[in-house]
Amino acid sequence: MATDDRILEGVNVVDLTTFVTGGFCSLMLANQGANVVKIERPGAGDDNRHSGPPFIDGESPYFWTVNYGKKSVELDLKTEAGREALYDLVSEADVFLQNYRPGTAQRLDVDEETIRSHNDEIVYCAISAFGQTGPWRERPGYDLMIQGMSGVMSVTGEADGRPVKVGLPMTDLITAMWAAFGISNALYRRELTGEGEYIDLGMLDAVLPWLTKQAGKVFADESPSRMGTKDPVLAPYQTFETEDGYLNVACLNQKLWRELCEAIDRPELTEDDRFETNGDRVEHMAELEAELEKTFRERTTDEWMSIIVEDAGVPAGPVFEVEDALYNEQTEARGATTTIEDPERGEIPVVEHPLNYGQADSGFESPPPRLGEHNRSVFADLGYDEDELDDLEERGAFGDAE
Repeated sequence: MATDDRILEGVNVVDLTTFVTGGFCSLMLANQGANVVKIERPGAGDDNRHSGPPFIDGESPYFWTVNYGKKSVELDLKTEAGREALYDLVSEADVFLQNYRPGTAQRLDVDEETIRSHNDEIVYCAISAFGQTGPWRERPGYDLMIQGMSGVMSVTGEADGRPVKVGLPMTDLITAMWAAFGISNALYRRELTGEGEYIDLGMLDAVLPWLTKQAGKVFADESPSRMGTKDPVLAPYQTFETEDGYLNVACLNQKLWRELCEAIDRPELTEDDRFETNGDRVEHMAELEAELEKTFRERTTDEWMSIIVEDAGVPAGPVFEVEDALYNEQTEARGATTTIEDPERGEIPVVEHPLNYGQADSGFESPPPRLGEHNRSVFADLGYDEDELDDLEERGAFGDAE
């Protein structure tokens, strides 16, 4: 039975990042109960607020998906008042997160040495495209570049086509998950030792461990290549066209292969020398695809789901449109897509995070913040009185005071 206690309750995060790498990291922390204060440029905010169309009432719903449960404070870090206010936040924080290009943090006086001078026990995480060291350290980099330079695009797409970018900001999200993992580890270590930590995380470094099968081929002196939906080491493990759509079929062992052939009424395929073992099927993938797709085109996706999955228990699934993926009987049963009530916007749709604990709670407790929504309340919580808040505002901490 879950409780009302969230694992990161009481952990304070100061987040200076923009877009997705840091934003999704702090989103993961907020989902687990952390108090995330998002520091934004006065008047403009996170560039992700303006990513679109589409826009809903002038705001990007893409921004919403990366910023549930956070507080927004505008701070002009080029002003003395803005930096002083930031350092006050840092003094009470557990985590400091930034994704500036190396060198920028030093120019803004938010580098690790400066931040640690205000809080020696803080966990400081610096995210960049290529990390803080190496000959590429100062290069700019975003998801598109990292997908290309990590090898991901070289193995994505059809064999006779151009390299293809994964349709998600994949390397941003991979980096964000490593960052959240590293921060959680550092917080645990701090509980044991009382010491803060510094995390240097490069996006390119973050993606390479995910290459797994493709790296294995390189280690065996082979060259991975684009294969469409086919798998380099398993067959059949790919997408097939049906009468009305597409079906993914996954046979990871001989038992499933035999059961698939029986279910689709093609038992002769198990006697074919070309398809006897998984190795044989991988070697003759094109012939296997032709034989199976000829059969799959005879029925609809729903019919095959009934025959293959419901009756035979073979792993298979339809290729959903995104709307169908978000809203179906399974996601409804799991509470995977929900809503948060916002006093001004009404109900905001939410894609929940997947960790379901037995002894703890998780989830977002507030909608994505409007720019500067918490300028005064965050500092009031630090103990600032109204006169001090007025002084911050007049000195330009929150941007142009006029």
